[in-house]
Amino acid sequence: MVDAGSRPRLEDVAARVGLSTASVSLVLRGAPGPSERTRRRVLDAAAALGYQPDRNASLLASRRSRLLGVMVDIHSPFHAELVEHLHTAAAEVGYDLVLSTQTRTRDEHTAVETLLAFRSEALILLGPIAPADTLASLHRKAPVVVVGRRIPGAELDVVRTADDDGVGQIVDHLAEQGHRSIVYVDGGKGVIATDRRRGYRTAMRRHGLDEYVRVLPGDHTEAAGERAARHLLDGDQLPTAVVAFNDQSAIGVFAALTRAGVRVPTDVSVAGYDDDALSRLSCFDLTTVSQSAKEQAGQAVRAALERLDEGRTEAREVVLAPRLVVRGSTGPVG
Repeated sequence: MVDAGSRPRLEDVAARVGLSTASVSLVLRGAPGPSERTRRRVLDAAAALGYQPDRNASLLASRRSRLLGVMVDIHSPFHAELVEHLHTAAAEVGYDLVLSTQTRTRDEHTAVETLLAFRSEALILLGPIAPADTLASLHRKAPVVVVGRRIPGAELDVVRTADDDGVGQIVDHLAEQGHRSIVYVDGGKGVIATDRRRGYRTAMRRHGLDEYVRVLPGDHTEAAGERAARHLLDGDQLPTAVVAFNDQSAIGVFAALTRAGVRVPTDVSVAGYDDDALSRLSCFDLTTVSQSAKEQAGQAVRAALERLDEGRTEAREVVLAPRLVVRGSTGPVG
């Protein structure tokens, strides 16, 4: 008999069906052994009593946390979207997430150490900038899945899109619209920025626009885009199009040009990268490149589970095809 107001225990379910707690535990864990009739009796009794397994106790007993640690840049709208999809993908396979943020005052090392302290079984790192050998050392502590960054020859898992191809698709689109003077606002240091910069240069050469290649310094922020736009506004002649490292930087370009009375896209077309939530706002309607956040998240969780639950040891890289999203911020040369 379960006391009113008390939480039903495993022993209560066992008493209800006249079985040992060990047998009931096998059924509730989905383990092989009990017959289908026994399983049905136990599950019916558990439902009637309102029994809920004590997740913490079972995890302690199995020495498993079933937690995936995720490092996220708190300033990135795209990372926020990835985290939402990661939560869904992890919950579908019985895992939960621990989030640790990277900020202007909190570096990657601190964020990762926090994830390990919370007994994360595997780490999913969104766009890390740490050297490859540092990430390899970390992988020896817990399986590491890097999302968004190319790491040649790594022993860990990588899920990313082909960044160079994505930027190339933007340049192709602009060239087809008659643009020749296409400026690129850079993303700073790191492999992701290098790949996107290379994609711009390669595409410009492919269209015979070598003489128009122009890369302005920048980073991943709106402020960087605004600085680049002011630099262009101070010059003798504006380009007909600007491609930025990401959507945040592109929005900075867009805002600075608009404040100066430059019409987007009539006077200057503007494009970004990531297809984050801000790019979809009607006030920007930004042409950009989708990185398939939902698919990246699903692949990242799948890679972690293959390491943890299936014993896979060889490294795997998943490269997804980026997709150009044409909106109202780009158009034909005026």
